[in-house]
This record gives sequence, structure tokens and C-alpha cells, in this order.
Amino acid sequence: MKYLLKGGTVVSGAGVEKMDILIEGEKIAAMGRFEDAADAAVVDVRGKYLFPGFIDAHTHMALEVSGTITADKFDTGTKAELAGGTTCIVDYATQYPGESLKEALRNWHKKADGQSSCDYAFHLALTDWGESVSREVEEVVRHETCSFKLYMTYDTMVDDETIYGILSRLKELGGIAGVHCENDGIIKARLKEVDKIRGSRANVADYPWTRPEEAEAEAISRLLKIARCVDTPVIVVHLSTAAGYREIQKAREEGQTVYVETCPQYLVMDDSKYMLPSEQARYYMIAPPLRKIRDQEVLWQALKEGGLQTIATDHCSFTKDQKQAGEQDFSKTPCGMPGAETRPALIWQKGVQKNRITMEQMCQYLSENPAKLYRLYPQKGVLAPGSDADIVVWNPETEWVMTAKDQQSACDYCPTEGMKIKGRAEQVYLRGKLAAENGKILEENSGIYIRHGVK
Repeated sequence: MKYLLKGGTVVSGAGVEKMDILIEGEKIAAMGRFEDAADAAVVDVRGKYLFPGFIDAHTHMALEVSGTITADKFDTGTKAELAGGTTCIVDYATQYPGESLKEALRNWHKKADGQSSCDYAFHLALTDWGESVSREVEEVVRHETCSFKLYMTYDTMVDDETIYGILSRLKELGGIAGVHCENDGIIKARLKEVDKIRGSRANVADYPWTRPEEAEAEAISRLLKIARCVDTPVIVVHLSTAAGYREIQKAREEGQTVYVETCPQYLVMDDSKYMLPSEQARYYMIAPPLRKIRDQEVLWQALKEGGLQTIATDHCSFTKDQKQAGEQDFSKTPCGMPGAETRPALIWQKGVQKNRITMEQMCQYLSENPAKLYRLYPQKGVLAPGSDADIVVWNPETEWVMTAKDQQSACDYCPTEGMKIKGRAEQVYLRGKLAAENGKILEENSGIYIRHGVK
């Protein structure tokens, strides 16, 4: 099928320009000004912005964690992504202790293949490192995925020696690691202190104190020193604090290459949510936790100045019932929130519309930069002849309200419930097919797996 998207304004990181887009099959065939196109169905997009399909490079679909499994599997989670304008995710496939990397990837393919409504790629979270895994990673980097995930806390954490070894091996092979940076010892010590001082850990108001900004900043500093010894770039994922950003700035001043991701929740919500009654406050328990308004201001300024590279969701959804698992001990509450569907609209509303970032920067943070960082570019992340026809037709005039009842996610609450938005993904094309319209899914289970290894 051929489509001619006519009269719209194309957005890229370099600027905006009025252009028509001719779609043929799954690809963009041509761009420019066309009077008509033989055999093409004309779609009038005057007054609309045309973005490359957004990429969410940090998701947790069908993740087994905290004795449960996330509310969103690949079916509902990718519908939520697609409804908001995201046409490709990069999910964290996790290698559990004792597994080979091949087994880990096979497990995630079972979860995702045939279930996804947007395209999907994988990072690979490494938790069990040794000689056999080190050998196996070469094949993975070459043919499957170039990006990996390391944790500096949780049961899946790796120690400093292992981080050094993994970074060294990835440097040899051309891969890269994103790292969850929090000091595990500080977290454990403070959890014990809360128990000792309060007599229980039932009050969620105590939660953010157990994961202070210093825990993030110290772990970032330590990671960057290890990476400097290896002399390799790294990615700091879900940056949440001004203190953490200062450590990144110091490293960059000394010549290090550090890529940084943040998330909408750290830009639009703050730790006052933990002062709500504990039953509600648990809905906002994420790790790292929500921070102070001053941290938000620093992160927005960093985005304005180009100091951060990507905005991803860390989508890790649980139902209200699942969140109540920590009723008597908040450390047992599964951490995570939904965000797949709302990310583009939040960045538009709270970023572009408030002049914190430009439309071009929104395109960079949600499309171009993740595509380039994770080697999906130029198949993804750009509107250009030969690229996948992943296109978001953004209507800046559409007014709507974020509500749980209208979302595609299996999560039964919306963290931004009742927020009024002006601007929406009116149409979402996935590889040339109109797949979603005004939050409604038109094409289910059409997502395909995207390899992004070195090759």
C-alpha cells in the first residue's frame, strides 16, 4: 500500500520543514513536495507535526521480580507504547544466575515473539559472569545486541571487579553497558536503621531516605572511575539527581564519554508523593525514588543544554494489588510504575510547551539519540528515504486527559491521573501501516524483532 502524507511539518533534530512523505510498503520512498502520487492514498496532515516513531530504550515487560511478574507483558505493554507514539522498544532481557546468554535471549523471545504490537529489540542484563559467558558474549554482540545492562544493587548486582571485567570485554567487542547506579551498602544499612528507629518499615514516607541522592552519586562516581580505568564509554540509566549529574559533569570535564538517560517521572513528579497515605504512596515507589523539585530543575536544564542523551520510561508496571505486597514492609513492595503510553505527551506538555526544550530536542531525546546510541539508526529514529516508515502524526491542538480507564496498559492506575494535555499522537504508522489512532490500537501483534549487534 502507498500513502502520501501531505501538508505536514517534518521534525528532526536539525530543524523543522514542511514536506510531504511518500510511503511505499514498509519504507519511506521519498520526501519533498508532491502534487500527487500515482496509486497513493493521500492523507491530509496539514497543521500536524511528523515525528520519527519514538523509541523507548528502557522497558521491563513480563519481568519476574519481587516474587511477582509485571502487570504488562509484551501484549499490553507494547499496545500502550504504540498508542502514545512509540514504534520500537528496547526491553531488558535478563540472564538469571546459571543461565547462558543464549538461554536468556531464548526466554525473552518466548515472551515477546508474536505478542508485540510495536517493534522490539533487547538489551541483555548480565548477572552471572565468567569465562563461558565472556566467550559467549562475542557472538551476542556480533549478531544479536550491542547493549548490556549492569546493576550495582539488587540481587542481580555485580561487584566492581566484575564491572571492570565486563566493560573490558565489551570494549574489545564494540558493545556498551548501561548501568543502574545506586550504592547497595547504603541502601541496606538505611533499611536496617529504619527498622531500628521506627520499629517497622510500614510507612512509605521513610522509603526515599533509604535510597538517598548520595547513594546514586557515589555509585555513578565509582562506575565512571572504573570506566575510566578501562577507557570506555558507559551509559548511566534513569538519572534522578542533581548530585549524580555533577559527578557526570566532572567526568566529562576530564575527557570521559558518558551517555545519560533520564525518565519522565523524574521530570514531572517529586518526592511529595511519598507523603500520601501509604496505600497510595506505594504506587509511586520506583528505584531510584522520586526526588526533589530542585533535582527536576537541574535535569530540565541539562536537557535544554544537551547534557543528557535520551528520555526513556523505565516502564515497569504493577497493579494496585501487586503494590500492596509491601503493606507491612515497603522494602517488599515491587518498585516500578507505568509510563509507556504517556511519555511523549508528558515531554511535549511539560517540556516543549513550557519552553524547557525545543521540538527538535524532543525528537532527539525520544527518537534520534536512542536510535544512534543503540545502533538502530537509520532504520529507526529518522524520517528519510529508505528508513522504516515509522511515523507519528502529532496534532498540537488535540486536548485530552490522562486517565487509567482510557489507557492500554494492564496497570489499573495512572500516575498522572487527571492531567490535562494539549497535543497528541493522532496517527501512528508502524512500518507503513496505520497502527494506532488517538490512543486506539488498529493493528495488533504486528511488531517484529530488530537485531542491533555490531555485525
